[in-house]
Amino acid sequence: MEVTDMKITKVDYAATGAFSQTIADYLSQSEKLKTFYHRFPTLEAFSEQIREKQFSVAQRHTLYQALQEQYVSLADIHPVVQQNLELLQQPNTYTVTTGHQLNIFTGPLYFVYKIVTAINTCRQLQAAYPDYNFVPVYWMATEDHDFAEINHFNLFGKRYTWESEQTGAVGRFATNGLDKVLEELPEAFPIFEDAYRNSKTLADATLAITHALFGEYGLVSIDGDHKELKKALIPVVEKEVTEQLSNKLVEATNSQLEQLGYKPQVFSREINLFYLQDGMRERIVQEGDRYKVLNTDLSFTEQEMLQEAQQHPERFSPNVILRPLFEEMVLPNLAYIGGGAEVAYWFQLCKVFEAHQVTFPIIMLRNSALYISKPNANRMHKLGLEPIDLFQDYQELKKKLSSQLHEEEINLETQREAVAKAFKQVEALAEGIDPTLVRAVAAEQQKAHNSLQMLEKKLSKARDSKHEQTFKQLENLKDKLFPNGSLQERQDNLLSYQTNHPNFIPALVEAFDPLEFKFTILEEE
Repeated sequence: MEVTDMKITKVDYAATGAFSQTIADYLSQSEKLKTFYHRFPTLEAFSEQIREKQFSVAQRHTLYQALQEQYVSLADIHPVVQQNLELLQQPNTYTVTTGHQLNIFTGPLYFVYKIVTAINTCRQLQAAYPDYNFVPVYWMATEDHDFAEINHFNLFGKRYTWESEQTGAVGRFATNGLDKVLEELPEAFPIFEDAYRNSKTLADATLAITHALFGEYGLVSIDGDHKELKKALIPVVEKEVTEQLSNKLVEATNSQLEQLGYKPQVFSREINLFYLQDGMRERIVQEGDRYKVLNTDLSFTEQEMLQEAQQHPERFSPNVILRPLFEEMVLPNLAYIGGGAEVAYWFQLCKVFEAHQVTFPIIMLRNSALYISKPNANRMHKLGLEPIDLFQDYQELKKKLSSQLHEEEINLETQREAVAKAFKQVEALAEGIDPTLVRAVAAEQQKAHNSLQMLEKKLSKARDSKHEQTFKQLENLKDKLFPNGSLQERQDNLLSYQTNHPNFIPALVEAFDPLEFKFTILEEE
């Protein structure tokens, strides 16, 4: 499957009805939102972002060493990835980053869309700024502890779940039990078989999977759960403990957003940090003059907590408020790519970046797509629909089809009149020959009248049945393209497409334009 075999249609995100008003306002560059971000993503804006982003030789060395340690888990590193790892040491190399949870088997399809958007952004930047190097990065959310969100995926309409009693940061989970999921699958998927059977941890397995899928495009995956990287967090921890700084700044921003009619996307806490150890990631809270780790017996004075940060920064884990700041402190990053909800919560964070004197990245909405296979495309055209029509509500589409299927009411009145006229002539003939036959003619006329009435009903019922089949076809098409009433990318898994179309990812790479900010419809021809 190549783009040449596909019809590509681009539509405004607003036209899909699937994105928030916040996103619509951002993409239209509404004045209301401009104080909540730094630069709108245009090709020209990256020139200023490059000039502003500061990233020292020492920071590059720390990043390079951490990545070298993490990539040891791979038997072979793709030459393009190896080249990008080396380039990160150079002062003219920058990254474009996306991040996501460690969903098993890549989880929802938008995981792939995020990464392809990062890859294509780097390609466009490389063409526009040839004096610099641009590396796509996937930030693995290894410290996430919400196992229920990542332990399942949907394939061909069936849900597969990884059962495990492990707790704490999911990236540290052993891959025990994933072999059972592999055995339940309808067929073997070598990339995932290799990753889950031969990796010690979920973080290592996810690195192996993303490398196998995107290595040829130079994608670098990074695990922030690393002692040397975490040293960058020390001044952040100090301000959290002594000033509860991020919460104050985010709360102030939230008030501004709410006054403008926007609902804050994520919740800030007084201390936006977790305490992290094997099997445990729990919130840090202040109670009186003590700092406690919830659901444990751990308790620190302020001085002890600050000392703990100095000696063991790896034991501190940022939550959703501080994770973006941590990313930007350890990467020479220019832009962050996220889904609609992510883009919205970055708007809550600008003041936090200012306070820590860290450059706020360009925030980009990832590409979104609707993939229409050839059989579904044929069904769509048979129904007389265009791809953009499919985003309408089913009832609205049904009305549209009803209008298109409109035919004159089936009425055999003309035929009845003709039959009545014919019988009138027969009646006159009978009257002249044998008047006793008139009653017989009348009886036959009534039979003919009744037969026409019955035929009229049968024809109407057959037409209605034909329309019902059309409506059922429409319902089935909507269910296939919008599973559970939502976008494909939020429900389906990569393997649902990759299985029948091995070139699915290359087709996305060819089709996506990250800076166009249009929804992409890929229709197989």
